[in-house]
Amino acid sequence: MLDEEFKKQRAQTVRDLAEKAADPFIKNRLLDLVARYEDGPKPRTTLTPIDLQFESRGNGPER
Repeated sequence: MLDEEFKKQRAQTVRDLAEKAADPFIKNRLLDLVARYEDGPKPRTTLTPIDLQFESRGNGPER
């Protein structure tokens, strides 16, 4: 788990990059990343039958 000071520093670094971004798409992606550092991960949504099918197959190279 990342400590709070690291997350704050990383959020500021990414925010600085977003301010310099000329492309609106890139700027929005960077600002979304800032929100993840500040708010933490979003709770996982309910799994659908397709998600369950893929989840049951493992996550190694056998996938």
